Amino acid sequence: MERYARMRKVSIERRTNETEVKVELNLDGTGSYRNETGIGFFDHMLDQFARHSLFDLEATVKGDIEIDDHHTVEDTGIVLGQALSTALGDKRGIRRYGFFNLAMDDALVATALDVGGRSYLAWNVEFPTQKIGSFDTELAREFFQSFCANAGLTLHVRLLNGLNSHHIAEATFKSVARSLRAAVAFEPRSPKDIPSTKGAL
Repeated sequence: MERYARMRKVSIERRTNETEVKVELNLDGTGSYRNETGIGFFDHMLDQFARHSLFDLEATVKGDIEIDDHHTVEDTGIVLGQALSTALGDKRGIRRYGFFNLAMDDALVATALDVGGRSYLAWNVEFPTQKIGSFDTELAREFFQSFCANAGLTLHVRLLNGLNSHHIAEATFKSVARSLRAAVAFEPRSPKDIPSTKGAL
C-alpha cells in the first residue's frame, strides 16, 4: 500500500569517549530483539520495549561500565530517540498520540505520549529500592529523559500502584512501548495527512 512506500527502518551510530552505541530500529517489525549493552537488567528492559511495541530493535553498546552504568543507559536513550525520530520522518499518516495502563502483578503504570516534536518528560514514578540487582533504579528516568529529548517526544509516566521495583520498571517499559505502538500506527482514515492543523510536526 502507498502508506508503506517509505520504509521506517534506520540504523544510527554514536561514538564518544564514554560509549559506542549502534541502534537498528524497524517501526514496522514483529517485536524481534537483540540487545547487548553489557547491563543485564537494562537489556531485559529493552527486550520488553521491543516485544511490546512490535518494533524490531537491536542495540549494541560498549560503555564505560567499569565506572558505572550511567553513560551507557543515557547514551542508549539518546541514540534510540534519534532512531525513532528519523524513522518517523515527517510523521505523515500516523495517529500521533498513544496511551496505555499496564498492570504487572502489584505494579500499575499509566503512560500517555505525543510524538509531535516537543520534548517533555513528566515522571511520577518512585521505586521502593535504589537498585534492582546491580541496576540503579534512578537510571530508568535518565533513559526516558534522553529518549524523549532526542525523539521529540512528550511523555507522561505515572505509577498508580507498586511494591516491587522490578515489576515497576518492567511495567513502565512495557506501558511506554504499548503507547508508542499506538502512536506510530497508521490512521486508515487519513493516511496521507500530517496529524496537525499546522501541517507540520
